[in-house]
Amino acid sequence: MLKFALRRLGYMIVTLFIVATATFFLMKLMPGTPYNDEKLSAEQKVIVNEKYGLNDPAGVQYVNYLKKVATGDFGVSFQYDNRAVTDIIFPRLGPSAEIGFYALVFGVIVGILLGVIAAVRQNTWVDYLSTIFSVLAISIPSFVLAVLLQYYFTVKYQFFPVAGWEGFKYAVLPALALSAGVIATIARYIRSEMIEVLGSDYITLAKAKGNTTSRVLFGHALRNALIPIITLIGPMTVGILTGALTIETIFGIPGLGDQFVRSIQTNDYPVIMALTLFLCLLFIIVLFVVDVLYGIIDPRIRVQGGKD
Repeated sequence: MLKFALRRLGYMIVTLFIVATATFFLMKLMPGTPYNDEKLSAEQKVIVNEKYGLNDPAGVQYVNYLKKVATGDFGVSFQYDNRAVTDIIFPRLGPSAEIGFYALVFGVIVGILLGVIAAVRQNTWVDYLSTIFSVLAISIPSFVLAVLLQYYFTVKYQFFPVAGWEGFKYAVLPALALSAGVIATIARYIRSEMIEVLGSDYITLAKAKGNTTSRVLFGHALRNALIPIITLIGPMTVGILTGALTIETIFGIPGLGDQFVRSIQTNDYPVIMALTLFLCLLFIIVLFVVDVLYGIIDPRIRVQGGKD
């Protein structure tokens, strides 16, 4: 198990290096500069570029950037009065994490319930309705759903605040918008897995032993159907993080997504690169945890991983 975990850790480091390199050079290809203020003269822009080392060759800037990143120094923001990038990012982590947590938990719970009901009521109107909901939830972009929720539940009926961040009620609609895709994905997978599991011999044996329907469903069938869902946690988490880029802007939430959009609009390179690396780090940590958990559940994964 230790060898398996160390191998995955090595993959994480290589992935971060590749993402850092790609992000750095992509920033160099972006049109414009961080200093689009018309009040700055050409001489002043040259002085500022010299101050931040932007006049150095790209190779020199790249090496200096990697050295700083390796020590946890992501530089300073060009648009926020030379504030450290970490001082900008960390205060915004809380709202993004809270919304993402609500969306993931709610989506998984509702998705499992819908999937189980659809499997038990296979080929009935309940099953068809669940399938239609899943298709719509996957097809409709989260930002479109967010606008619809905002209009009906805030503007028209005033059940929730329109925008801002002052407590749990401000997180309800953004979390609902982000959870739609999670619900649909989990429901589809649970339905297919449950249908297969319910036709297994050990389920027939469990019924023959006189177990109640609820025990057969939740104690035997669902327990085995949940194993493949573990592999979906990583992609779903990333989907929530990327979806939050627009959701936070729509609802005026001071999270990582909102800051990412603002930084792109102003070409704030240090903040863009730091946020990209941070989101990538979260992603690969989730995948690492999923790999380890899956290796614990299924020892064959550890054996295959050790042979790679």
